[in-house]
Amino acid sequence: MFTGIVEEIGTVLAVEQGGGDARLVIAAGVADGVRPGDSIAVDGVCLTVTAEQDGRFTADVMPETLSRTTLGRRAVGDRVNVERAVRADGRLDGHLVQGHVDGVGTLVSRDPGLRWDDLVVSCPPSLARYVAEKGSIAVDGVSLTVTSVGPDRFGISLIPTTLAATTLGDLAPGDPVNLEVDVVAKYVERLLGARLGREPGQASA
Repeated sequence: MFTGIVEEIGTVLAVEQGGGDARLVIAAGVADGVRPGDSIAVDGVCLTVTAEQDGRFTADVMPETLSRTTLGRRAVGDRVNVERAVRADGRLDGHLVQGHVDGVGTLVSRDPGLRWDDLVVSCPPSLARYVAEKGSIAVDGVSLTVTSVGPDRFGISLIPTTLAATTLGDLAPGDPVNLEVDVVAKYVERLLGARLGREPGQASA
């Protein structure tokens, strides 16, 4: 479990392609505090550390993850958001983030302000129903508050700290991003759907 509060921007040192899967080697200071078997979020994707040495860690990425997230597009030199799993006795400063990406969106527009940027991000219509104004969403692993909602997009605002401490400050229109909606919304839909005799995602009559 994660909070969506990015600890560090890491750098991809190597991408080793396998038979449909891949192995990433990422340089990050937090690598000195992890061990093989630990969970770590890379751009919002929960990965398992397989090795750690000299300020870098290695993680395997399965074919399913490569096809459903942006990690399949990662190349040597890319910057990525990194967050270690939250401790049970730690502070929950963001929101509950599982590291299970629901889909990939695209940055539609970016409007710089005096000290902040307003962004509009597209999302698959199947996910839009889980996005609520003033609710939470994880974009590339960053916990953010939704400022506006449309049928296939939503708005977010980035403060100077977020712009400087995450890769969201580098995004340009057209760039893909990993999206994870609030898990609470999905559980509520499933519970209500079961009570009403509908499958999750099935529209009411």
